[in-house]
Amino acid sequence: MKKSVTQLADGRELIYYDAADSTAVRGHDPDLRPLDRVDSSPELRRDPATGDWITIAAHRQARTYHPPADQCPLCPARDGRLGEIPAADYEVVVFENRFPSLAGPAGRCEVVCFTPEHEAGFGDLTPARARLVLDAWTDRTAQLSALPGVEQVYCFENRGAEIGVTLAHPHGQIYAFTTPPPRTVKMAAAATAHRAATGRNLFEDLLAEARAATDRVVTAGEHWTAFVPYAARWPYEVHLYPHRRVPDLTCLTEAERAEFPGLYLDLLRRFDRLFGRTEPTPYISAWHQAPATAPGGSELALHLELFTVRRTAEKLKYLAGTESGMEAFINDVAPETAARQLRESV
Repeated sequence: MKKSVTQLADGRELIYYDAADSTAVRGHDPDLRPLDRVDSSPELRRDPATGDWITIAAHRQARTYHPPADQCPLCPARDGRLGEIPAADYEVVVFENRFPSLAGPAGRCEVVCFTPEHEAGFGDLTPARARLVLDAWTDRTAQLSALPGVEQVYCFENRGAEIGVTLAHPHGQIYAFTTPPPRTVKMAAAATAHRAATGRNLFEDLLAEARAATDRVVTAGEHWTAFVPYAARWPYEVHLYPHRRVPDLTCLTEAERAEFPGLYLDLLRRFDRLFGRTEPTPYISAWHQAPATAPGGSELALHLELFTVRRTAEKLKYLAGTESGMEAFINDVAPETAARQLRESV
């Protein structure tokens, strides 16, 4: 992998990732846009009723919203187009978000562009390109984790208008949190309690139980297993675990990295075939990595959680009264049924 670091017109960092060592060093294409410096000041407020940290980011109301394809800011700079990526072509690019949810003491937000092809999706990538994205995620995890105050690095992808995506170009995001998010806090507490009760690691036990209960396994390799969790919250939800417990992406071996692209691309394509629709299946794909210092954080294990808000070909799973009001999920599909349907989605 070759990494080329440059800056956009407003001073934000932009990084090109290329697979071939022979690739010329990038960064010579200037950003010609007349941009002012980013003026964002997200604020972290703690909810006294729950202890959760809430981010107030009012400046994001002005972010780019569903532009036409010929004005996409994530496409390469061709034919007079001026966007976030000044080069006429690229492989994988990471840059600081111009409309960040987190900035300064609240953290940092970055955008990851997986491909220059506007109409593609992650599932359309080659294994080599998916591996390059994995390498970029890993590099950013290492770099962001080293920043003062960063507690946890979260790599994720939102796909589809049904999820709330405002830019159709295939991309993901990376958040550097300075406070552990609520789900991480809950998982760390559960893992701590499990260790105290059993003397074992919770996530190692979850993986072992899923592999033993083969009716919830979707696919597996030598180093990874993808399974539907026993108490899945979403109708179609798959967790992808490495067989060896590690805290984050930087700790994966070369063998584990090499196997990941094929399994992950297979999962994404199964999701797209699941409902027999011509439109791509909307999903959220989320890497869970261990926090730096949070209580119980050392018990957490790297894993990816992939789920869709679609529950049938024509119906979406809405987070209505119980889910949004009480955080009490009600699943419409049995996990064993979901796993079987995904296994058969070939």
